[in-house]
Amino acid sequence: MAVEIKMESTRMKSPYAGLRFAAVAAAFLMVAACSSSSETGNASTSPSSSTVTPGTQQDLVTNVGDRVFFDLDQSSLKDEGKATLQRQAAWMKLYPNLTFTLEGHADERGTREYNLALGGRRAAAAKDFLVSLGVDGSRINTVSYGKERPVCLESTEDCWAQNRRAVTVVAEGAGS
Repeated sequence: MAVEIKMESTRMKSPYAGLRFAAVAAAFLMVAACSSSSETGNASTSPSSSTVTPGTQQDLVTNVGDRVFFDLDQSSLKDEGKATLQRQAAWMKLYPNLTFTLEGHADERGTREYNLALGGRRAAAAKDFLVSLGVDGSRINTVSYGKERPVCLESTEDCWAQNRRAVTVVAEGAGS
């Protein structure tokens, strides 16, 4: 019994005991936070939370995804973009009273005129795909911003890739 008491008192005196507990607790909290944020960050994994009003831009962004991306100098849809547009078409059919604007965007490379035309082709490609899925084309307007409205301002490939996009926007004044 004396040995047991001595061992217990040695453990209590260790300056690292509390530190080890804190490190384990912090690691556990980080894993929990990462798994929680990755679940909510993916627009297609979970139904809307009670803070998102159905049929709004926030609902579209949170639960469906509002943008598709393109390769350099391309307006053809990639598989990921088609999947997003398929989710958008299903969502649009739930809200037949809504109208939309499809915005076409380009990265900073190229002339203003070239990028406006490219953005127009990207918006049209997304609209055409939505129409092919049964969405009434009269509900969708297109506009091109070319390189005028970048979401990323760095001159890097990663940044340019974010700017080569078509974004679906719930039209202003649409009811919920």
